[in-house]
Amino acid sequence: MSNGQRIGLLVVTVAVLVLAFVVLNPGGGGDSDDPPETVAGPPPAATAPATTATTAPEPQPQFTKILVRDAKPVGGAKTVKAEKGERVRIEVSSADTTDEVHLHGYDIAKDLKAGGRVRFSFTANAEGIFEMELEGAHVQIAQIEVRPG
Repeated sequence: MSNGQRIGLLVVTVAVLVLAFVVLNPGGGGDSDDPPETVAGPPPAATAPATTATTAPEPQPQFTKILVRDAKPVGGAKTVKAEKGERVRIEVSSADTTDEVHLHGYDIAKDLKAGGRVRFSFTANAEGIFEMELEGAHVQIAQIEVRPG
């Protein structure tokens, strides 16, 4: 046998072995009905969610809103319920009333001007029922009920 024939026989043998390996290798033949094997680990970078410099804005805290018209709370005095230790947020607004808004028991007071608003944000650290009123008009606009936590 000549060197050329030996090389040809070697090439054919290698080709047959490679072909046999591809056909008989599980997961490598492509004709199998079995699902492909999965590999544990992080997903490829192409499928990872893209991060951008823009992020969703932080949610703003919710305030219980009290609207005052003609020195009276629209819809009557509101009841705000909270548990001790909870954060309480109240917003009082009026288009036509200027007065001091006073939360008794906590002794927090803010000046409300016509066309404006005032916000109260405090930790409910005293239990009980507390009146919020328009101080000059002597009108209750809310009561805050603080229960044990």
